[in-house]
Amino acid sequence: MGSSASAAPADAPFGPACSSVPEDGAGSFDGMAQDPVATAASNNPALSTLVTAVKKAGLVDTLNNAQNITVFAPTNDAFAKIPKDTLNKVLADKEQLTQILTYHVVGQKLTPKDLEKGSYETLQKSKLTTTGSGESYTVNDSAKVVCGNVKTANANVYIIDTVLMPAG
Repeated sequence: MGSSASAAPADAPFGPACSSVPEDGAGSFDGMAQDPVATAASNNPALSTLVTAVKKAGLVDTLNNAQNITVFAPTNDAFAKIPKDTLNKVLADKEQLTQILTYHVVGQKLTPKDLEKGSYETLQKSKLTTTGSGESYTVNDSAKVVCGNVKTANANVYIIDTVLMPAG
């Protein structure tokens, strides 16, 4: 067994949270690769809060119909870091919710290489920054990528441990 045996293929998902993804079925990496991004996320139990938020904001079709996007997808644990009252207020405020969610979407497919030192305009129009290398990346110096390079039919997804908040 050489050391390369444990390394993921260059194009494979990476990160500690990837192990929680189902091995087969619609919520698996292979399954998600077949579906547009909002549909793919809805099959992943760790992203159920995000999916609820996307539905409340009316963004399912926007995300599913977009071509070649990158989605930074906060886990349920990421949403759980937000005080419940605050989260409920945001979920009830469609405009603010839309601003936050579209801040997690970049209008191009980003590879891990792109994340090493990048600044990208989001669909919300303000920029987010990415830094890192190997299998360790951070968005806006706060959110860690816990499972990156997940492919869906129309998006590259990086699952993150903190909800990103647009400035202002």
